[in-house]
Amino acid sequence: MGKFKASLTAMAVVVALSACSEQKVAETSVAPVPETSTADASGTAQFDNVLLQEFKGPYGGVPAFDKMSLEDLKPALEKAMELNLKEIDAIANNEAPPTFENVIVAMERAGDELGRVFTYYGIWSSNKSSPEFRAIQAEMSPKLSAFSTKITQNEKLFARVKAVYESDELNTLTPEEQRIAWMTYNRFARNGATLDGEAKKRYAEINQELATLHTKFSNNVLADEENYVTYITEDQLDGLPSSFVTAAKAAAESRGEEGKYAITNTRSSMDPFLTYSTNRDLREKVWRTYYNRGDNADSFDNNEIIKRILTLRDERVELLGYENYAQWRLEDRMAKNPENAMDLMMKVWPAAIARVEEEVADMQAIANEEGADITIEPWDYRFYAEKVRQAKYDLDSNEVKQYLQLDKLREAMFYVAGRLFNFNFTPVEEGKVPVFHEDVKVWEVTDKDTGEHIGLWYLDPFSRQGKRSGAWATTYRSYTTFDGKKTVLSSNNSNFVKGAEGEATLISFDDAETYFHEFGHALHFLSADVKYPSSHSGVRDYTEFQSQLLERWLTTDEVINNYLVHHETGEPIPAELVEKIKKASTFNEGFKTTEYMASAIMDLKYHTTDPSKIEPDAFESEELKKIDMPEEIVMRHRSPHFGHVFSGEGYAAAYYGYMWAEVLTADAAEAFMEAPGGFYDKEVGERLVKYLFSVRNAMDPGEAYRKFRGRDAKVDALMRDRGFPIPSDSDQ
Repeated sequence: MGKFKASLTAMAVVVALSACSEQKVAETSVAPVPETSTADASGTAQFDNVLLQEFKGPYGGVPAFDKMSLEDLKPALEKAMELNLKEIDAIANNEAPPTFENVIVAMERAGDELGRVFTYYGIWSSNKSSPEFRAIQAEMSPKLSAFSTKITQNEKLFARVKAVYESDELNTLTPEEQRIAWMTYNRFARNGATLDGEAKKRYAEINQELATLHTKFSNNVLADEENYVTYITEDQLDGLPSSFVTAAKAAAESRGEEGKYAITNTRSSMDPFLTYSTNRDLREKVWRTYYNRGDNADSFDNNEIIKRILTLRDERVELLGYENYAQWRLEDRMAKNPENAMDLMMKVWPAAIARVEEEVADMQAIANEEGADITIEPWDYRFYAEKVRQAKYDLDSNEVKQYLQLDKLREAMFYVAGRLFNFNFTPVEEGKVPVFHEDVKVWEVTDKDTGEHIGLWYLDPFSRQGKRSGAWATTYRSYTTFDGKKTVLSSNNSNFVKGAEGEATLISFDDAETYFHEFGHALHFLSADVKYPSSHSGVRDYTEFQSQLLERWLTTDEVINNYLVHHETGEPIPAELVEKIKKASTFNEGFKTTEYMASAIMDLKYHTTDPSKIEPDAFESEELKKIDMPEEIVMRHRSPHFGHVFSGEGYAAAYYGYMWAEVLTADAAEAFMEAPGGFYDKEVGERLVKYLFSVRNAMDPGEAYRKFRGRDAKVDALMRDRGFPIPSDSDQ
């Protein structure tokens, strides 16, 4: 993330760091700490506040996570904003003729202090949230928005940016520099810089209110995740795997509930419980608790917040001359407009819901055969899907899980990174690099041949109170060379339920795919070869592609044969079990595709409909009925907890991007499958690194993909990948 971009989109940065998001609120405040600074002999500012200080220590400097104190956060943010505005004013008021160097590069150089503070802010927001932090967050969100607006509405600055973008100098710049000039101009033009008078004032007011609402939305979801824990007793454990029982017991004990078992209100706990518990009433209770997050008609209910967010977004883009929010959002994405995005999904949707019908029929047949006397409901889907899996493919998910050890999967990821990227991962001695929690471990990443230092990789794998749900990747420092080479500080974060003391942490196959997915984001960071910070800004319907593609290496023979070993015996996973996994590769694809696409379709519908006509719960239900949403499935992210879309704007009107990226993923995977060396083919692997990973956003994504594949991606590959029939009109 470029520093100036961090300034412009401060709220997006601190609310939703990457691929999956959520959060909470409080009513306390923290007293500010006096801020002072001096300068050393070189003129570099020296701050008493740790959060503002340059990263010190080994590896080009690392965040001082061991010294971060919440009482420093508010004054650090205020000071960093003050310093950044001074930098911006100096650029805007420079009397020299505007050039790429004194405008665009100067902006790339600005905001160091703010970038460092955001690193710590992100840790408190995502990994270590607390009522005290949430109070600061609620107070600072509108202030950060106002700060960003001061930059985007700086008329002198925009005039200089525009002058550079329209100058003859542009043609003399490198392709990366030309793209950065365009992105900088575009950020201003699309964020209110061209407005005048009352319109400009109203634009700023809307941004401030949205910042507050996004924060409140995410904090409400986190409140429901923390407050709604289902505790069960020993006589309610029927069907649950021993590994899950052990972890649930540990989760209850950590919450002071000795003798009980905790089903936390997170996907990693909910999903296996619904898959294995034989207690149907409890399955329904856990299901309702999870899918009603943000929708409990209490002080943490998000429905009114959604309405207000949609109203404000619509009003804001109307000021810019757009018909709806989705039109504005997708203008500079690969999809270009909401019609193209919806068209892609509607190519896939009919096949997905048809497959669901087949899946439900198979489930109902088993339920009838067992004399269950039920009609399949959403809380039955995972349970009976598992029975179907065992009946059709003789495949037991819990049996597979015995071979999916978290530590071994991490070693497998390192192996893949070594083969494709020539990276070597070496554990950093404990205590050498500060961490923010004892669960966090750090590895040094080097080039296998030269030993050159590439960066550090932090891993925070386990669920805990105060940590947002889901999995995500982020960076504490990105690679650049424009002011001397800066190496990468990359982080992966998950919410796996920690195994009991002395036992391996076992995860599901879906979780293993997610593990590889997020590591794909990390490799995207670590393999970067760009000059400027802004080249790390992502195109949302493209940034998931690289990580989705890396999931494919989980099922390569090299990984299966060497890293999927039984947690007790150490024996490799049997060949016959592997064969069953591969035969069942498209099993339950109807469920997975439909629950995701329902969320993506609703996202676009929310952002192409007059907000005055929307009551979220009713709108969600009515619109899903119009597209024949199966009654046995709900959206993967129901509207009141749809953090991707309502806790910030990164994925708003853009959640379809995962499906867009899936088309690229399936097509790119076939490039490897067609190659002599398969997924480890040297030539295709080199193109992968050169055009799909290292360039980040320094090249147009469409152009980059064509350089890798020799053509545009085709939807046919996706349909083949999911076992769906190929639409007759599929040319893209």
